[in-house]
Amino acid sequence: MFAYVARQAIFDKESNVKAYELLFRDGKRNCFPDIEPDEATSKLIAGSHLALGVEEITDGKTAYINFHNDTLLYRFPTSLNPQAVVIEIVETVEISDKLIAACKHLKNLGYQIALDDHDFDPKWDVLLPFISIIKIDIMECEFDVIAQHLPKFRDAKLKLVAERVETREEFDRCVELGFDFFQGYFFAKPEVMKQKNIPSSKMTLLELMKESASSQFDFELISHIIERDVALSYMLLRFINNPIMNKRNKITSLTHALTYMGEVEIKKFIALVALANLGDDKAPELVHLSLVRARFCELTALAKKEISNPPKGFLVGLFSLLDALLDQNMNQLMKKLPLSDELKNALCGMKSQLRDYLSLARAFEYADWEGVKRHAKGLELDQRLLHSFYNESIKWGASMARSIGH
Repeated sequence: MFAYVARQAIFDKESNVKAYELLFRDGKRNCFPDIEPDEATSKLIAGSHLALGVEEITDGKTAYINFHNDTLLYRFPTSLNPQAVVIEIVETVEISDKLIAACKHLKNLGYQIALDDHDFDPKWDVLLPFISIIKIDIMECEFDVIAQHLPKFRDAKLKLVAERVETREEFDRCVELGFDFFQGYFFAKPEVMKQKNIPSSKMTLLELMKESASSQFDFELISHIIERDVALSYMLLRFINNPIMNKRNKITSLTHALTYMGEVEIKKFIALVALANLGDDKAPELVHLSLVRARFCELTALAKKEISNPPKGFLVGLFSLLDALLDQNMNQLMKKLPLSDELKNALCGMKSQLRDYLSLARAFEYADWEGVKRHAKGLELDQRLLHSFYNESIKWGASMARSIGH
């Protein structure tokens, strides 16, 4: 029985997130697990086995879910909403009359079906009448080979997803080939070839980030900056009135908000707002992923009984994608930014416990369960606890993204 899940974004050509692939931990495979026929799937999805519902994990977007052979044939969870789920048939399933009949039945029920890691083997052609989406791992296929086969799928009006797109160059090539959607971390890689200068407006935001990462806190300076910026004041009130942050008191004024929040929370707010504005010309998922990392690293630090001001665990996760946000090499970027040496070292990859938190977050993002297990052991933390932290961080990140306008 599984209890844990990771997710990976699926983008359109404009780098908007259209869906998330959900990767479950069921022991050996990242598939929806085989379950007893009499076990209610709705309980499995919404109950104790998964800390969040599918809709919360995907923030209301479509969920791509891999399924076992037996689950497809005998135990398919038809309580899943066909408008919200894409069924992925993994490359290890065996083609059979029963599988063909199951695919026909699922299509008739209104589900979209995707062939995952498609290798162009003709044996899959018998399923094409029931398929809506083809996913191709570009690390496993040469672009020339892909180009030869794509016309057949386009003629059949199938949607095409390029998997494991890791660089902007690969993304551009996949767009040229006619792919509709893209999965991978190309959006989280800096376009360092541009060697952009950091605009003065963003340097002001980086100065604010300095205040959030400083052990000394100039309350008067921060208050003055926020007071003269109407948009910033509005975001502060939205942030503090978020039910996740504040369940009891309705905050009505800037002074009330700053007093209520306290120094550590103000520092987190400053960092959040600065990061959101740094990423205003980037894929929103870049900021969203930073938020998830921030909360996860913070919870992990707290589990290690690290209560710090500034909140270093939170900040290392939040700042971990600054290189992609600013299109700069991280090592060069750290020479320009007024952050603490401890934060700089962790962000540049130097070994430390702070860096371990970040490595653990990345293991979750890639569904690297062996890596999660290894890091959990190294940090002497219960792996089940870390999974609950990650689930909570996904939910928190979505809520914060809405609060700061992403």
